[in-house]
Amino acid sequence: MPEAVVLDTHVWIWLMIGEALSEPAKLQIEQSSSQGQLYLSAISVWELGMLSQKGRITFRQDIQSWITEALAGIQCVPLTPEIALASTQLPGEIHGDPADRMIVATARAKNALLLTRDDKILGYGDKGYLKTLAV
Repeated sequence: MPEAVVLDTHVWIWLMIGEALSEPAKLQIEQSSSQGQLYLSAISVWELGMLSQKGRITFRQDIQSWITEALAGIQCVPLTPEIALASTQLPGEIHGDPADRMIVATARAKNALLLTRDDKILGYGDKGYLKTLAV
């Protein structure tokens, strides 16, 4: 059975705009999606909204429509009290970015593989705290 996958925010954006991803990442996404196990933390929607608000990313359509389309086939994991608290109690050393901590906590809660290009998160995975795959 394919592994559950959580997409880091940048991976979700790249997937939607057709940015090149590694073959292993594409295969994981395809397999997980076909089994209904492709996830995105709700904090990623917030991050995208902030990027849009700051003018760091723009869309050809309104952002709400883009997000609705971009969530097709992806299960958005709510930011629950358990995940929020877990993000403050992660084992080992990981950087302090709150959104990244919530994404990591979401992947750990789902026992999922986190697809990312973030070196700090990949390093955290290398230490055995999280399953990661570089995209």
